[in-house]
Amino acid sequence: MKILLIGSGGREHALAWKLAQSNQIEKIFVAPGNAGTAKEQKCENTDQTTIPDLITFAKNQPINLTIVGPEALLVEGIADEFIKEGLRIFAPNKQAAKLEGSKSYAKEFMRRHGVKTARHESFTDFESAKTYIAKTGTPVVVKASGLAAGKGVIICNTPQEAETALKNILLDDQFGEAGSEVVIEEFLEGFEASVLSICDGETILPFISAKDHKKIGEGETGLNTGGMGVVAPNPQFSKKHYRNFVNDILQPTLRGIQEENINFKGVIFFGLMVTDNDVFLLEYNVRFGDPETQAVLPLLKTDLADICNATIDQQLSGIELGWKNEHSCCIVAASEGYPQTYEKGKVIAVKEPEEAELFFAGVKKENGKLKTNGGRVLNVVATGTDLASAQQKAYKAIEMVSFEGMVFRKDIGN
Repeated sequence: MKILLIGSGGREHALAWKLAQSNQIEKIFVAPGNAGTAKEQKCENTDQTTIPDLITFAKNQPINLTIVGPEALLVEGIADEFIKEGLRIFAPNKQAAKLEGSKSYAKEFMRRHGVKTARHESFTDFESAKTYIAKTGTPVVVKASGLAAGKGVIICNTPQEAETALKNILLDDQFGEAGSEVVIEEFLEGFEASVLSICDGETILPFISAKDHKKIGEGETGLNTGGMGVVAPNPQFSKKHYRNFVNDILQPTLRGIQEENINFKGVIFFGLMVTDNDVFLLEYNVRFGDPETQAVLPLLKTDLADICNATIDQQLSGIELGWKNEHSCCIVAASEGYPQTYEKGKVIAVKEPEEAELFFAGVKKENGKLKTNGGRVLNVVATGTDLASAQQKAYKAIEMVSFEGMVFRKDIGN
């Protein structure tokens, strides 16, 4: 089987690494990939990036299965175009991708189908949004409705902070078209949990839970990022929390997908907030999370190719997911200045760790040297019989990586 894997981040490196373990797969083309995917067994980078070029490549190889990493191509409708050409693709179609592409649309979907979420309203007008916050009071959460690479969520503790956030998003175009509409949401106090799941339109199979660390600084301080580290399973997410998630969020979501005839064949990711009394859905993603994927896949025993093919053929009900009885810890090494401005091209010194995996993200190879090429540069992932041993291995392994301006959180999983 030949695979086309689309994307260039740490998520795609982890997916390539996992897929390469399948005896069914002989070759994995990663478009465009990075310096990490280039060195994985069975893998070869290829430079196609547009949907027409990717379709042509998939036909010419020919590719047996395409897997899409980044959300932008999903929202653009890559699945619809591949299906039109008779190509097998593991990805939700354009209609389904709106669950991530528009937070406003997703919130209305939740409202229609009784999915438990925070109180919310959507606005395109600055004054109307400002008036709403004056009525509801603070703290509130202000979100750019469109795709903002995980950075478009602002917790506002005062009316002044809320007004600044609204001004930046709606008037000053901080997030471009993604900020043409905002969602203003009730602030919920608790802890966050992430649950990656696979959906074929008839069945949703949840993966093990994970805990993302979104802020740049220790103790969840500073700016929001795409994620600075993950542990799996989430040590705070209990069996009771899981039951509430299934009853109040997962099952109503599946009913909604079925009632609206949404052709959903791919990943549905649930971003959750767990309060003292309940579990609420913060957002949907419709692709593998980053860096949750890097932490979860090392614990998965089931062949990922089998999962993807069963999804496309609407046969997920016949798949039983197997998991190692272990814990994982993923630490993200980032460029100084991320998630705002940062420099690229810093030389990376790295020694392969014995008890951890290195998944490259913003890394390129230039004149035989590895260099930084993004805000989040690489992930160090270790597993252990308990969380403490996974943490210890991961932090020992990250000592074997260095580049000028390297930053990472020292409290992942604490």
